[in-house]
Amino acid sequence: MQKPIVINKVAIPQGKNKEVNLNLYRLPTRTIIEIPVHVFRSKNDGPVVLLIAGMHGDEINGIEIIRKLLKGDYFKKLLCGTVIAIPIINIVSFLNGSRDLPDGRDLNRCFPGTQSGSLGSRIAYDLMNDVLPQIDFGIDFHTGGAKINNYPQLRCTFDSAKNLELAKLFGAPFVLNSPYRDKTFRKESSKSGKHILVYEAGESLRFNTLAINEGINGCLRVMKNLKMIDAEVPPTKTIVLKKTKWVRAKISGLFRTTKKYGTYIEKNQVIGTISDPYGEMEVELIAPDNGFLIGINNQPVINEGDALMHIGTE
Repeated sequence: MQKPIVINKVAIPQGKNKEVNLNLYRLPTRTIIEIPVHVFRSKNDGPVVLLIAGMHGDEINGIEIIRKLLKGDYFKKLLCGTVIAIPIINIVSFLNGSRDLPDGRDLNRCFPGTQSGSLGSRIAYDLMNDVLPQIDFGIDFHTGGAKINNYPQLRCTFDSAKNLELAKLFGAPFVLNSPYRDKTFRKESSKSGKHILVYEAGESLRFNTLAINEGINGCLRVMKNLKMIDAEVPPTKTIVLKKTKWVRAKISGLFRTTKKYGTYIEKNQVIGTISDPYGEMEVELIAPDNGFLIGINNQPVINEGDALMHIGTE
């Protein structure tokens, strides 16, 4: 029999479900911020899976994915194992509709955190010390930032066979080989031998039905393959992308494209244009390689050097 899951000194034994708070955080107005953590435990031993969203307050697709999974009662009928679900880890930024914390810090650059540091550092510390040691792996839900619209994709490191295996079980349309970034939840978790997959889909502050549905189905596929649930899940085809490249703006101006994200494009194909606002100049964007268009910048007014189109190659 597995040990109880203990979060913020609250023990949840096998066969029990409970909502607890990760910790209490006080704002300057004496307002208390609580971060709800939902824990669902089967009576039978099995994997402990973390589902976490809202690392950036403007990335709402992941929040909706976990909300729908909670509403669907999938976790209350676990055949084995445990699900720990945190719909919004960064509540302050969520309330502000912003990516960053009030002090300008990015929560996903605050890991592993400290117990006496900034607000972001304290949240990171609590997550790393109260939740991470108890899980086997996790899925961290994100959305494209700065007007970037990402086609549903799972990011992991191909250097880890377990990472890639879990990514294929999830079955997102694309799986990307993505290196670790310093001070992120994913990198710091890997130092403890914990596998965190990053799901990227959609655009900030905007619901995307495809992104949400693919995220839900991916979670259900993982749990079904691990025999945690018995549910009908639609079939999927996953394309593994070993390399990705951004096409960047060579000049400033107005950007437009008729290409749809998720589609295949060919090397030297015209994939967009940049023109000045006065109608005197126009420059074509040329595809540098054959590949799949996995992300598009929806900002029409762009500056030289801006990332415009993200292409992944097999």
